[in-house]
Amino acid sequence: MNLDDIRKQIDDLDRQLINLLSQRADLVHEVGVVKKRDGLQIYAPEREDALLRRLVELNEGRLPEKSIKAIYREIMSAALALEEDLKIAYLGPEGTWTHQAAIKKFGHSVNYSAQPNFSDVFDQVARRAADYGVVPIENSTEGAVSHTLDLFVDSPLHICSQVLLRIEHSLMAAIAREDIKTLYSHPQVFGQCRNWLHKNFPDVDLVEVSSTTKAAEIARDMAGEGAAALGGPLAAELYELNLLEERIQDRSTNTTRFLVIGEKTCPPTGKDRTSLLFAIHDRPGSLVSALQAFDHCQINLSKIESRPSKRKDWEYIFYVDLAGHCEDENVGQALEELNRHCSMVKLLGSYPDTGE
Repeated sequence: MNLDDIRKQIDDLDRQLINLLSQRADLVHEVGVVKKRDGLQIYAPEREDALLRRLVELNEGRLPEKSIKAIYREIMSAALALEEDLKIAYLGPEGTWTHQAAIKKFGHSVNYSAQPNFSDVFDQVARRAADYGVVPIENSTEGAVSHTLDLFVDSPLHICSQVLLRIEHSLMAAIAREDIKTLYSHPQVFGQCRNWLHKNFPDVDLVEVSSTTKAAEIARDMAGEGAAALGGPLAAELYELNLLEERIQDRSTNTTRFLVIGEKTCPPTGKDRTSLLFAIHDRPGSLVSALQAFDHCQINLSKIESRPSKRKDWEYIFYVDLAGHCEDENVGQALEELNRHCSMVKLLGSYPDTGE
């Protein structure tokens, strides 16, 4: 078979794909009509998770799992846009890692709204100015994002999904490497690239800014003064900077977990994570008694973080992630027992325990 014959077959398949995608879009529109009629959530993380797993199982061709998921992420994004004009609030500005996490979860077809701080992301969703919000919760190198934890205490919102994003930082500039005098970036990025910086730029000034996108903007505007930035490739693309070196983070497994917040939590999928807050009574052994509730019900805790309550001196609130769904029998029993030992228990949500 010659090249022209192969290309003709590809063209024929493309026509079939377009036709099938159009048929799928018609069905998606009908789904949206039914959901609106019945008052159901447009975005269904449990359905999304099940669909991606099924597609990977069905795949017997050359396309790797990563490619199958990326293709269907955009197909599902277009479906969401057809069902409803979704708006996603995220911690901005445009080009940040949170922006990239939001795109990984919702694709390019929905609307995005960059917010200046964590509080505004929560506020946009709570006031229904946005359908969902995306915020960082923890980094595998730098630990928990405390501001996000604090906002959950008084927020009516729930966690309905999560996103795991591999963080790969780059050195970016509009000048040559040897001309760099000052490096700009977010303080967490400097922390995640500490060893690389010590080895490669021990005498260069490090200036902390509010985001990697802001750092990229400064690197562009102050290139004549020797400015460069550390950040992600999307920021470099937005500000037309050259990537002088990629993957400069100290740990190759550097990953940030982001949460999708909305009005409702997610139904069970069979592989779920539950997040909650609790405050203990101020008496000896209270924390031990509270944690024993999970031990008694054989529940694995994947995370526990303490935060000052900000209501009373030396009073703390504990953030916990556990394996299972709030509708699981053993999780329900643990929550009942936990309530007996705590002054406050707040369920933040149950959601698929996946990085997609």
